[in-house]
Amino acid sequence: MNKIESHRHYSVVEQAIRYIHGHFDKQPSLSDIAKAVHMSEHHLQRVFSEWAGISPKRFLQSITKQAAIDALKSSSNLIEASQNVGLSGTGRLHDLIVTCEGMTPGEIKNAGSGVSIEYGVISSPFGEAVLGWTARGICYLQFVVDQQQITIDNLYEQWPKAAFTLNNEEAEKLSRKVFSSPLERGNIHLVLKGTNFQVKVWEALINTHPSQQLSYSQVSTLIGSPRASRAVGTALANNTIGYLIPCHRVIKNNGELGNYRWGSDRKAAILAWEGALVK
Repeated sequence: MNKIESHRHYSVVEQAIRYIHGHFDKQPSLSDIAKAVHMSEHHLQRVFSEWAGISPKRFLQSITKQAAIDALKSSSNLIEASQNVGLSGTGRLHDLIVTCEGMTPGEIKNAGSGVSIEYGVISSPFGEAVLGWTARGICYLQFVVDQQQITIDNLYEQWPKAAFTLNNEEAEKLSRKVFSSPLERGNIHLVLKGTNFQVKVWEALINTHPSQQLSYSQVSTLIGSPRASRAVGTALANNTIGYLIPCHRVIKNNGELGNYRWGSDRKAAILAWEGALVK
């Protein structure tokens, strides 16, 4: 079963993740987790492993605070490497080549006038999401938190003068490229709409890799603004291309996950899913 097909298991897995994340200090057994989600141990093991590629026990190991702290410590090598080569709009993500470009101030001011945007509702490994793209690349990827229409309306609000076309079939094709497993090599282009500072933060994250986790202060150091941790947080909160701009990889200095606009349980799920793919 591939990751796209396994989206229907995400609601159960999300409950399990919430329980594991809330009780990791007690190291709950498979039996404890299964009881929490009202499922047999065998069924939970199968469903969880099909979705994540790892067992609930492995997932538990991956989200402990100590594991997060260790990941933060190892981030120094990434920072040094990135500073040595310099930041650019090109980076590696999951063995997919991701390129990006920021919109010009004039394009942002025009609010999408003359731009044609196709969009669709997709079934991702992390639940339902809305994906939008222009002829230049992906401009929107947000997970549905409350209602599907609210997520679609947010897309309209970002590009109020654009011409929109619903294309669910093409959206699903594109999503399979984004969330493919095993990962395929290819080229995914992103169109970033934000301030120069925000784009710089997003580009830095695109240049990270799936096994990496950074603190807000490490990201601010990475972009050459060591005192801008708060501004980094604001840039992450304004990211509207989830997963591909991996703001989920930024956690607190003490190893706690911190906030995520699409939910901390989903953030934990993505981090563990990435870790499984790397392994």
